[in-house]
Amino acid sequence: MSIKSFAAKLFAKSIHNKTQKWVQNPIETQQKVFRDLLATAKDTQFGKDHHFAEIKTFDHFAQQVPIRDYEELRPYVDRVVKGEADILWKGKPIYFAKTSGTTSGAKYIPLTKESMPFHIEAARNAILSYIHETGKADFVDGKMIFLQGSPVLEEKNGIKLGRLSGIVAHFVPKYLQKNRMPSWETNCIEDWETKVDAIVEETFKEDMAVISGIPSWVQMYFEKLQQKGNKPVGDIFKNFNLFIYGGVNYEPYRAKFENLIGRKVDSIELFPASEGFFAYQDSQKEKGMLLLLNSGIFYEFVKADEFFTENPKRYTIGEVELNTNYVLIISTNAGLWAYNIGDTVQFTSLKPYRVIVSGRIKHYISAFGEHVIGKEVESALQEAMEGSTIRVNEFTVAPQINPNEGMPYHEWFIEFENEPENLNDFALKIDQAMRQQNAYYDDLIVGNVLRTLVVTKVQKNGFQEYMKSIGKLGGQNKLPRLSNDRKIADLLKTR
Repeated sequence: MSIKSFAAKLFAKSIHNKTQKWVQNPIETQQKVFRDLLATAKDTQFGKDHHFAEIKTFDHFAQQVPIRDYEELRPYVDRVVKGEADILWKGKPIYFAKTSGTTSGAKYIPLTKESMPFHIEAARNAILSYIHETGKADFVDGKMIFLQGSPVLEEKNGIKLGRLSGIVAHFVPKYLQKNRMPSWETNCIEDWETKVDAIVEETFKEDMAVISGIPSWVQMYFEKLQQKGNKPVGDIFKNFNLFIYGGVNYEPYRAKFENLIGRKVDSIELFPASEGFFAYQDSQKEKGMLLLLNSGIFYEFVKADEFFTENPKRYTIGEVELNTNYVLIISTNAGLWAYNIGDTVQFTSLKPYRVIVSGRIKHYISAFGEHVIGKEVESALQEAMEGSTIRVNEFTVAPQINPNEGMPYHEWFIEFENEPENLNDFALKIDQAMRQQNAYYDDLIVGNVLRTLVVTKVQKNGFQEYMKSIGKLGGQNKLPRLSNDRKIADLLKTR
């Protein structure tokens, strides 16, 4: 055992003990975060407009501060972007995380001196939690890579801005700099395909121990490595044993990854966003990710099936239930207040509070009242592939409301690595799994409103070509699993 790995184990134990203090007191921890946020922001423009100085309880806060998305909060954000101070949070942000919005164009999410450290600490603590639980620390001596956006930052009214992953690249601890890959120059390449090719060249002969990124784009990296080496990734990187990911569910990719790697590797799931780092997988044995209750974020939850009703009930951490689909609402030390980030979660444990990401509140199919969510389609596909050699690279689902003939149906666009022998039988297996999970969908099938879903094959690299055509190839961009319209489907049909 090296000195570095020994020190990592000691540090991991220390962080674990520190974490357990707030894990054992979740409600009190969130109440303190709530009070601190209001006290700090009471003299901001937002705080004055919403009478923060008078708020003593959560119920009062819920009355004063409505749930907002970016568009609804934008009048305040625009003032921050123009350089005004003390608008949403005291002073000015130190960064803007720039993301692409569907309705509002570019979105500028503030990052403050109070919020930024939690992004870094959460990623670090996820790895330390893994070390503490498993005792595995040898990987700290190998090379590590995170497939991320360019760290080149712009400036707007004196505040630097860029992709969150690019901003985070500026905060890599010194003790990891020698282990970190790719080089700064390669990381700054904007074109994703050119960048991945350069990363392959740089890392091919290195001792890569930890690889991290969104699964769909790491898959591209692995495929290029395999092509170059003509052997599994696990043979190229003999000490690669830890994959860290976030952004999408890994399960639909797991079989494909194990085939590319040539063996199983441990994995750690993260739940980061520009708006905050919300959770990380703290156990290899338990399902779900530990919700970070002590990270300057106050959480609210609204039941997804009530979200679009007038004045839906807003729940705090002590009121949530297992296996219920909630829209995640946050108030943060970056100045986001009762903010709808668009993600839905389900709790897998209440002691401690662990969640899985179940989908997006805007990414669903309910063209006929079926209320299908991301978790359901991912689980159905995984169940249909069990015990077979079928491998899927990527997929998305959309409704077909006006078919040329017959009844409407759900159309599954799937890019296969290994195709099923009989596509109709495979579609039926997915359909049966969907009916077991979603009673509304089952009722529509039984009632002859919908017919059995249809699988449409997408050509090799078809999804990559689609993402490239809309300017979202690589980085932190993700393909929606579900659409309630045919915008994506129609573009895929033309390819």
